[in-house]
Amino acid sequence: MIKKTAMITIAGRPNVGKSTLTNALIGEKVSIVTPKPQTTRNRIFGVFAHNDTQIILLDTPGFHKAKTRLGDYMVGVVRESVADVDLVALLVEPIDNIGPQEELLIQHIEQARVPAALVINKIDTVRVDMTLPIIERYSQRFNFQAIVPISAKKGDGIPQLVELFESYAKEGPQLFPDGMTTDQPEKQIIAEIIREKLLICLDKEIPHGTAVEITKFSERENEIIDVEATIYCERSSHKGMIIGKKGMMLKRIGELSRHDIERFMGTKVFLQTWVKVKENWRDSRTVMKNFGYTN
Repeated sequence: MIKKTAMITIAGRPNVGKSTLTNALIGEKVSIVTPKPQTTRNRIFGVFAHNDTQIILLDTPGFHKAKTRLGDYMVGVVRESVADVDLVALLVEPIDNIGPQEELLIQHIEQARVPAALVINKIDTVRVDMTLPIIERYSQRFNFQAIVPISAKKGDGIPQLVELFESYAKEGPQLFPDGMTTDQPEKQIIAEIIREKLLICLDKEIPHGTAVEITKFSERENEIIDVEATIYCERSSHKGMIIGKKGMMLKRIGELSRHDIERFMGTKVFLQTWVKVKENWRDSRTVMKNFGYTN
């Protein structure tokens, strides 16, 4: 029986492993993961229970220097997520240097006056002794409540991190029902799965200028789910690259997406995709709002 809850924000620079950590803690995929930075755009709630505690994770976009209105929105999401939580987990890489993104995040934590833990990710990529100067440098900069080295990819240090999160729980009612692992609706998760495949399959700037809208989501009597998705990009030349020669790139994106959507939904999925151009949508408040990017 749930008696306590803990609200934990996971913050850090782009591509440091925030979504990988969230998925590892939840035990299933609730955030998309790619090798490219700025994969996550919205704040995503992940939920799991440990003993008598419900732990709510806020997976946030990577903190970066914004170049578009969408970037401004993403940075704003991070700033808001640092406040009014029980603990901020500042996720960093095992690098003996406090970068500008980390410095700004520490400043936001100081301003919000919330407790914070330093979580050093990717420790499987360095020797143990190489983490010592990192710990010393960050400890001199801010009074972290705890410092936990982990490997989100391999699971090292995850049990210790869960115990830390649980120690910051407060007595209170259960906020999410049993079995719920994320606040994201099914249509949103499906759209994010397709966007993940765009990020994986396409190079450079093109995937960052894409958005996905689910225009149809219905279930047949035989439990097959029909999904229709429109992929928006910013330039006509990008549309051609997304579709590819004889439609092969779009076919590949669709096949990879359908495989993951079927695994997520637990049933067969019939997926149809289209590509449309919406120029400079990342600088349009109206279009961003239509795509769900609103504060």
